[in-house]
Amino acid sequence: MKSKIYVSFVVLIVAMLLVTPALAITFGEPDDNEHPNVGALIVPPVGPDGLVCSGTLVAPNVFLTAAHCVAWMPYEGIPADGVFVTFDSVIEESGTFYPGTYHLNPKFGHDFGDLHDVAVIVLDDPITSIIPAELPSAGLLDDMKDANELKKQAFVTVGYGRVRDDKTGGWQAFEGFGERRYANQTYNALTKSWLKLSMNPSTGDGGTCYGDSGGPHFLADSNKVVSVTVTGDRYCRATDVTYRIDTDSARSYLESFVDLP
Repeated sequence: MKSKIYVSFVVLIVAMLLVTPALAITFGEPDDNEHPNVGALIVPPVGPDGLVCSGTLVAPNVFLTAAHCVAWMPYEGIPADGVFVTFDSVIEESGTFYPGTYHLNPKFGHDFGDLHDVAVIVLDDPITSIIPAELPSAGLLDDMKDANELKKQAFVTVGYGRVRDDKTGGWQAFEGFGERRYANQTYNALTKSWLKLSMNPSTGDGGTCYGDSGGPHFLADSNKVVSVTVTGDRYCRATDVTYRIDTDSARSYLESFVDLP
């Protein structure tokens, strides 16, 4: 009984912190091989049905994702070393899956001012065939804002979640998942922990929704990921709320796993 109560408590906290988990690329395009370092986090059964979240290879053996993507796993009996990552453009049971171990950020869920919603999967073996994404320097987004560069900066998000191309419908507008896709975005706002990006199709933007959590937001025309997908509006048509990884709190966690600029 105690374990069931604790699981319910964790689910409640996650629900309170994350209004709508971001799980899909909306109003985007197939990525083909534009971002080969973006992959999918998988739990058994290995294949499209095991898709949990998206993420990014940031070192040969380090896969960056969101903390809420793995926080629930211990309570569902998924061992830390029971996860896989794939970088196939389309997830299939016959695809290539790399085993790894998830490392939950110990500060996740303890601070409503900073969710610490970042985690990593350490792969069993380094991947040498894919060039990892670059991480941002400390306070990069603050520096860009101070220099009045953010308003004109374009961003690109990538993930494997459900597809949406119809801006008029509700839930019925969501389609399949398991294919790596991308969407272009523009700047909305910057806070201490969050980078908010427009995903409004009326202004030519796209974004994430329900399988893209943990996926990257790149500075356009670069290999530099500056935030990870966390949440957004219910019908995936307005704003992406992404967790910054250029902050001191994010960097203090990541520095244990990867060299930081």
